[in-house]
Amino acid sequence: MSNTATIKGNDKVFEDVDPQIRIRTKKMLMWLIIFAIVMLFAGLTSAYIVSSFGDYWVHIEAPSALWWSNALIILSSIPMYLSLSAMKKGNKKQSMIMLAITLCLGLAFTVSQYQGWEDLKAKGMGVSFFETDLGIKSQWNNIDRITGEYGVDYYVLQDGRELIYNKGEFYAPDDVLMANPVTSQVKEMSNSSSALVWVLIAIHILHLVFGLAYLIVNLIRSSTGVINQGDTIRLYVNGMYWHFLGILWVYLFAFLFVIH
Repeated sequence: MSNTATIKGNDKVFEDVDPQIRIRTKKMLMWLIIFAIVMLFAGLTSAYIVSSFGDYWVHIEAPSALWWSNALIILSSIPMYLSLSAMKKGNKKQSMIMLAITLCLGLAFTVSQYQGWEDLKAKGMGVSFFETDLGIKSQWNNIDRITGEYGVDYYVLQDGRELIYNKGEFYAPDDVLMANPVTSQVKEMSNSSSALVWVLIAIHILHLVFGLAYLIVNLIRSSTGVINQGDTIRLYVNGMYWHFLGILWVYLFAFLFVIH
């Protein structure tokens, strides 16, 4: 069976379409999805930066589990690439093994993410869920809930300078005699736009779920021959999405734990 016949037989939507047009269309659709996600995150992070001008910024030190998640998601791109390369060469078994390794690393990334947010939660940081008359609500914790050690787990900045903290009170960086506490202002103004942080994380989790589901679907497609040497476009766009997902997380990590 020719490559063209194989492609047509596996994708009824493109049955009477030139295979090259099918390939370009699928690539373009994935690029549009990626562009939409980029614009969404750019808009949210820009809104957060603008809305937080003049506020006190609570900088949180990333737990080790989230640092590990960086390594896992970056490493997972290697077998994703090798899976596509192997399938193009007709090595179905190797391609499926590489795709399965990508999935395993993706699951390990998910576990490290969960552990990282649990570590933050244990120190009073991260997201809290609570009951209201309108149902369950979520909120990024304010500074009153933080139980971690100041200067180690977190610290507070204003205009890029770290505040002095002593016996439950915050002082301006130049108030070395600690004569005028600014604790009330810190509690009122710190991370006033923190709801956007939770939105960023929630959207990231949603995209991760889609990425893992896509890997599972393509493993099934590979095992049944839907993805084959003559039709690898699904693996290609899967790789596009997965590599982008890794870049997206690194950007989000840098924004939450390094830049700010």
